[in-house]
Amino acid sequence: MDQDKSVTDFCIRAVAADLGLNMHNVSPAVQLMDDGNTIPFIARYRKEMTGGLDEEQLRQIAARLGYRRNMEDRRETILHSLAEQGVLTPELQAEVQHADTLQRLEDLYRPYKPKRRTRATIAREKGLQPLADLILSQTLDGNRSTLAEAFLGEAVASIDEALAGARDIVAETIADAPEVRAEMRRLVERRSVVDIKEADISQDPKGVYQMYYNFSTDFRGLKPHQILAINRGEHEGVLKINLEVSEAEALGVVAQHYPVDMGSPLADDLLEARKDSYKRLLFPTVEREMRRQLTDIADEHAIQVFSTNLKSLLLQPPLRGQTVLGIDPGYRTGCKVAIVDATGKLLTTDTIYPDRNLEQTRATLLRLIKKHKVTVIDIGNGTASRETEALIADLIREEQLNIKYTIVSEAGASVYSASRQARQELPDLDVSLRGAVSIARRLQDPLAELVKIEPKAIGVGLYQHDVDQKALSDTLDTVVESAVNTVGADLNTASPALLKYISGVGPKLAETIVAYRDAYGPFSSRQTLRDVPGVGPKTYEQAAGFVRVPESQDPLDNTPIHPESYSIARAVLDLLGKSLHDPSLSREIRQLRRTMNLDELARELGTGQPTLEDILDALARPGRDPRDALEGPILRSDVLSLEDLRPAMRLKGTVRNVVDFGAFVDIGVKRDGLIHISKMGSGYVSNPHDKVSVGDVIEVEVLDVDLNRGRISLELVE
Repeated sequence: MDQDKSVTDFCIRAVAADLGLNMHNVSPAVQLMDDGNTIPFIARYRKEMTGGLDEEQLRQIAARLGYRRNMEDRRETILHSLAEQGVLTPELQAEVQHADTLQRLEDLYRPYKPKRRTRATIAREKGLQPLADLILSQTLDGNRSTLAEAFLGEAVASIDEALAGARDIVAETIADAPEVRAEMRRLVERRSVVDIKEADISQDPKGVYQMYYNFSTDFRGLKPHQILAINRGEHEGVLKINLEVSEAEALGVVAQHYPVDMGSPLADDLLEARKDSYKRLLFPTVEREMRRQLTDIADEHAIQVFSTNLKSLLLQPPLRGQTVLGIDPGYRTGCKVAIVDATGKLLTTDTIYPDRNLEQTRATLLRLIKKHKVTVIDIGNGTASRETEALIADLIREEQLNIKYTIVSEAGASVYSASRQARQELPDLDVSLRGAVSIARRLQDPLAELVKIEPKAIGVGLYQHDVDQKALSDTLDTVVESAVNTVGADLNTASPALLKYISGVGPKLAETIVAYRDAYGPFSSRQTLRDVPGVGPKTYEQAAGFVRVPESQDPLDNTPIHPESYSIARAVLDLLGKSLHDPSLSREIRQLRRTMNLDELARELGTGQPTLEDILDALARPGRDPRDALEGPILRSDVLSLEDLRPAMRLKGTVRNVVDFGAFVDIGVKRDGLIHISKMGSGYVSNPHDKVSVGDVIEVEVLDVDLNRGRISLELVE
């Protein structure tokens, strides 16, 4: 037990040092995680214990802690293996114990790690290790033939065979040497060139990889999106990639650790073994490692881009109180139509065929709009979306309808349509029509609808199908969890898909909660969540602050204030002499903040200042949805075409995707325009995410329109 605590303390110190954080904050954060508390709960409700560490910092701590603990487990395994093999010298033990990265640990273990049969192991089996040792030590005794003759026998027939086998052992010894490997990696990182040539142009009929057909750059000069592109090109057989480094410099690295004594009869053997080691073993292995390192860096970057875009998309403001007609556009199978009321309840569905019978299509749409009092039309942005947009714009104008339309991303709608969640929600509806329902509802509440879709199917990233899929899924699940807990969930309306992301809940319990609600009726308070089988004290503690019960008699149940702090919230209300719904409460709280020492007030109330600040925020804006502060979607009544665009024209647009080189913006024409990173401001912009996010409504200026290629160049208006 003491040893476990010692390892944990060491890991905590290491994590704090790695991340540049105060150990007095990191240590309680780790303890809270180890005690089963979720990161959203710790970030929101345990600020006093962690010094106010936010979610991002806590997730960095969790990730780094996992790395450090994994490293300590591996260290223990390696030490045990070395001891069992009888090779654990005091010097080697000290090196293993002081190794500060997993790579260093593996380098130290590599010479002793059980291997498959190699040329070196076969030579050792023939008894040639002592001859290899003579080559390595550059003995000055005897002559070459005499030294080798001593090893001839049944297994070794000739002097040449003996020396060749010994050189194989030396080559492997050099390639496995930790310091040589480390220096070779540094050399490759600093001095190597990535050289790319075309392998088979016939595999690239559209010229997607043309810019890389004869491409060369420094190892450190490759951008993440370039790495992913050339990896894909290599996988598809279009490109051939080589990592090149000066052989003279590389052999110089080896020579520093294994110098040749020209007075030794075995000098030429060491020279030959060094060269063989570098070409056959050392460089190919290091090249694979460094290529993998590049890919890991690119994957991490791409996943971060995806997660940033996904969070922005999930936190788009809901369009409340609207009856929405959703259209899933299509040619051959027609456009699927679904109408949902202001609560998201499905009213009706239909299928229209604009390309076959335009008049009938217009009559059907007009009838549906009037019958169900539609206030907004929502069009998916897939195939035929712009043709559908033109149809709707014409209908609005010609019939003088007092409604607007918008276009939303339909990414993942087809995935949802065929999912178990869709079958449960819309059991009697044809799978082809469920996508239209999803498109309509995601305008009303993007978060509630998008959580029903596998995160990586939402499609707001960079090469998302090429990166490590497990790392991508884990990261995106984290993003969804963060978004859901930022907003909270109505306990009486939330779907299992939404509830499963609430702190402490999970998929199985989410299903149980909804089944309980269906069987016994709406929850009357947060406390009644405790009646659900499987919701114990710990689960309730983790979840309670993130669920809302607007119907509760206690208005605090519809705020982000945790039930454990209700007494403090009520004490604040008593101090102000106000109720939660008093219109003047917000003004009184602003006055309290100006006139009172909050640190002293927190001590009087028996809480910490961060918790008191959060309580005051919640009381000032009860029932507030944090998404409401953001600008909603652009609602249009008419359509533009590429031909309508002119340089210097200024328009409002919606950011659809943000990537390394810029942002794609929907300005209401058939193609999204591109704001290149160089057109995002007067100063240097290193990261497009610093300027825009997915879903942002921004003003842009048209720079250029290429009608032939359908490309629109834009500039951000600041």
